[in-house]
Amino acid sequence: MLYRAYQTSVDLMSPLRLAAQYLGSSLWQENADRSALRRLSAVMEVYSRMRLTHTRPPYGIRSVTLGGEEVEVHEEVVLSAPFGTLLHFRKNTPLVHPPVLLAAPLSGHFATLLRETVRTLLRDHDVYLTDWHNARDVSLWHGGFGLDDYTLQIIAFLEAIGPGVHMVAVCQPCVAALAATALMAEDDNPAAPRSLTLMAGPVDCRINPTAVNKLANDRPIDWFERNLISRVPWPHAGCMRRVYPGFLQLAAFMSMNPERHKQQFRKLFEHLVEGELDKAAVIRDFYDEYLAVNDLPAEFYLETVERVFQTYDLARGVLTVGERKVDPAAIRRTALLTVEGERDDICAIGQTVAAQDLCPSVRPYLKIHHLQAGVGHYGVFSGSKWNTQIYPRVRETIHMAAELH
Repeated sequence: MLYRAYQTSVDLMSPLRLAAQYLGSSLWQENADRSALRRLSAVMEVYSRMRLTHTRPPYGIRSVTLGGEEVEVHEEVVLSAPFGTLLHFRKNTPLVHPPVLLAAPLSGHFATLLRETVRTLLRDHDVYLTDWHNARDVSLWHGGFGLDDYTLQIIAFLEAIGPGVHMVAVCQPCVAALAATALMAEDDNPAAPRSLTLMAGPVDCRINPTAVNKLANDRPIDWFERNLISRVPWPHAGCMRRVYPGFLQLAAFMSMNPERHKQQFRKLFEHLVEGELDKAAVIRDFYDEYLAVNDLPAEFYLETVERVFQTYDLARGVLTVGERKVDPAAIRRTALLTVEGERDDICAIGQTVAAQDLCPSVRPYLKIHHLQAGVGHYGVFSGSKWNTQIYPRVRETIHMAAELH
């Protein structure tokens, strides 16, 4: 019912937003020097931008600089599954770099949120990415997709890349990435990652619980199922699939800092009125990405809330994948790097480094922790400190592990 009401409102408002987009563009082009019409054009532009989209934006990574030269980058599909695609950002160069799987979150946004992370990793690595699909576009006949399925899909992606791969997990997938590595180590799987980097992930949410952690524990899991799970309405391909709608996740994120978003849209208006198009483009590009929402399969969302944020299965040593118990102590030859941000209000200090204690069989010289001062959650994998201070540690760990093998 909730999703149907949302879809109805979107359908009703869509013609108005399209008209505003067209009129805003027309007024700006034809009357650029007339302030009254420029202000009206800016109003139309801001109004047309204040809407959600449900299609993954393009990555737009067409080249990367290597040794002072621009090298072309091509996106290739390596493996396509109902709920996700393994994307390869192939560089047009004879240089051989260590292969890296970047495990992206399935948390209401598309994997394009890691565009900058991909671009940075491409400097020194052969990069692959878990490109998760919008659950509302996945037909019911493909079945469900829970936390176990997510973990097994990561294993399938690693096997598709082959021996010698390294894995970098950002935020939510840290639990599944650690579980996948443990299962592969126990099986002596040749595609087990040579290094595992866990960045700002909820390995043990009992440590320094944040507002996000407390929210997950305020109510029993059946409350989340009754109040936050909806069925996808017609005419989407996943009609009648149970999902946690991306628009609810986005609303939760925006409610944490509504004044900041109001100020940004106000700045967008002011930049357009003043003709500061470069500054306006920065805000426009950010919200084009931020307002592109991705529905989560209900099974995955509910199991993540319960098993990661409520019962702490991995940290307590009771996590299972199917009928198999996950034993991180099975990990022996994989280098482990954990990264946390000092100001992270989503995944607090201590929650990710907890993985180090869960892996007692990894030799001390293969264990590294990096606490980055002055960054919040997103600063761990994007921005200046990611590029200049965090990424060098990630690169060093990957290349060190590659040489040891």
